Amino acid sequence: MPAPADQIIELRRRFDDAPPSRILATVLGEVFTGRIAVVSSFGADAAVLLHLVATIDRATPVLFIDTGRHFPETLQYRDLLIGHLGLTAVRSIGPSAAEIERLDADSNRSTWDPDGCCAFRKVVPLEQALEGVDAWITGRKRFQGATRTHMPIFEIDGRHVKINPLAAWSATDIQAYATTLALPEHPLLARGYRSISCAPCTSAVGPDEEQRAGRWRGFEKTECGIHRPALANQPLTNQSSSGK
Repeated sequence: MPAPADQIIELRRRFDDAPPSRILATVLGEVFTGRIAVVSSFGADAAVLLHLVATIDRATPVLFIDTGRHFPETLQYRDLLIGHLGLTAVRSIGPSAAEIERLDADSNRSTWDPDGCCAFRKVVPLEQALEGVDAWITGRKRFQGATRTHMPIFEIDGRHVKINPLAAWSATDIQAYATTLALPEHPLLARGYRSISCAPCTSAVGPDEEQRAGRWRGFEKTECGIHRPALANQPLTNQSSSGK
């Protein structure tokens, strides 16, 4: 098995300018067959990535981090999409009841320690769930905010290869795909929620704000912790311009 850095160099050479459907077909059916998972929040744009994946293989493992703090609408939307797309391998992961009791018994930690809350509710469960795979797929896009502007399609995430097949798509591209395929819409979108995660740390955004401006308002925090900075972990050579 090639080292992640060697794999990424080759993947970028072959696929940095490829459409998401081709990227996904290659990583799911050729490069990482049986050793890859999709991580989805079943949030605002989730239907697009999951539809692309389901078109290739409905049995692709999909990991949903159930933090215990999601909006009820998100859980309903998750179930709706699973049925609509015919996904057969969606797995919910998250902290145990004992961990919640020990680390956030009053469900108030997000108000004074959002990093610590995300760490035990999201980061640790995902790290454990990814132990059996070599690569994972996200739905992140460059237009979502300043911290993602230079995000590559293929990157290193510790010992894993991480793939962001929709990185180059714009908000217009996402909407056009969803509209053309008549994909179900997250019910909170109509109420101004354009980036959706845990209810205590998610708010609606204005028309002139970045998509993720409603996450962790009042804190400097911009990421939950499952994604490292896009440029800090790229000790690669032979990178194409779109991956820089």
